[in-house]
Amino acid sequence: MEVSIIVVADENNGIGKDNQLLCHLPADLKYFKQLTTGHHILMGRKTFESIGKPLPNRTNLIISRSGKPIEGCLVFDTIEAAKDFAEKNKETELFILGGASIFLQCIRFVDTVFLTRIHHHFEADTFFEPLSESQWKRVYQEPHLADAKNAYDYSFETYKRITDK
Repeated sequence: MEVSIIVVADENNGIGKDNQLLCHLPADLKYFKQLTTGHHILMGRKTFESIGKPLPNRTNLIISRSGKPIEGCLVFDTIEAAKDFAEKNKETELFILGGASIFLQCIRFVDTVFLTRIHHHFEADTFFEPLSESQWKRVYQEPHLADAKNAYDYSFETYKRITDK
C-alpha cells in the first residue's frame, strides 16, 4: 500500500491558524477531492473537527486518544492501527491529511507528498516540517496564477522519497 501525505502550505510552510486552513483555494479543494476520492484518509481529531463532517466517498480514519465514536468515521487510538486497517481492507493508497503532529508521526513511512504550495505568506500557528532534499525529490510541479476563483498564485507539487537501490 502506498502512503501519501496531502497538504497545502504557504511559502513559510504554514498550514493553518486557529485550527483552520490559511485561505480558501477552490482549485486545491478540487485537486484534493480528485486525489482522495475512493480512498482511505487518515487525520487527527482536531483536523476532523476543522472539517466538521466525514468526507464523502472516502473511508475516514480518525486518530483520537479518547476513542469516542464519530458518526460516519472509524476511530483509532494509534496511527499504526489505522494504517493496518487500511491495508487489511486492500487500500492501494492511504492519504494522510494532518494535522502537523500526525504528519510528523507518519513521515517516516510515507512514500509520496502531494503539496499545494500557495505563493504567499500568511500568519500561521501550525507548520509542515520542510522536506529534506537528501530524502525527498520533487518529481512534479504545475504552477498556476491567481484567477477569479483563486486569490493567490499556487503550485501543485509532488515529492517522492529517495530510496537507495
